Amino acid sequence: MLSALPWYASAPPLWLQLAAAALWVAGITLLAEGLNRFQLLEPETVRKIVHIGTGNVILIAWWLKIPPWVGLSFSVLFSLVALVSYRFPILPGINSVGRKSLGTFFYAVSIGVLIALFWQARPHYAALGILIMAWGDGLAALVGQSLGQRRYKIGDIEKSWEGTLTMALASFLVGGLVLGISQGTAALWGVAALVAIAATVLETFSKWGIDNLTVPIGSALLASALVEQVGLGGLG
Repeated sequence: MLSALPWYASAPPLWLQLAAAALWVAGITLLAEGLNRFQLLEPETVRKIVHIGTGNVILIAWWLKIPPWVGLSFSVLFSLVALVSYRFPILPGINSVGRKSLGTFFYAVSIGVLIALFWQARPHYAALGILIMAWGDGLAALVGQSLGQRRYKIGDIEKSWEGTLTMALASFLVGGLVLGISQGTAALWGVAALVAIAATVLETFSKWGIDNLTVPIGSALLASALVEQVGLGGLG
């Protein structure tokens, strides 16, 4: 199935792969810094725009068949940048959040972990995990902040039902689309539903930004296990 898709054609030159990924991430970062500097949006909204935008770089990497070492290098680099930026305000548009959180660091680490686990043979699972984190958590936060009227608490964690439902729906759509494209069968929407439920639970019970680690890795591992269980793993 995948042999007919453009991102499984021959890989372009390495310089083009690097340039495409770097330009995308740089563009999102500059956009965030501009929005933050001129106070055009709330800091948390800017942070979620970055959260969604940078996650989509995995589609460029998948499409251009960027080698694993490149993704791992980016993960290490941005993990270090994220840690430094918590101490020094070098990326205020990314880390401007009024609560204790290592979310940006965990996000970068999760990308490296998923690339190490899946990129060589099954890159669609890495893409699934990262995109669920990017779109699911990102949209859930935006919807919860702007439209969240029905609040609930689990211990000292407060969420909105609107945000939680957005997380579930976005995760379901992302999972179904990625699995449908990579595996070529609509039967995997059931798997996507189970993955979405798991991702929503992991996000709901998270603290200190740990969901940026547990949601993408947990979603990818569960999806791969379920696809193999139903005997559809060989379709890709």
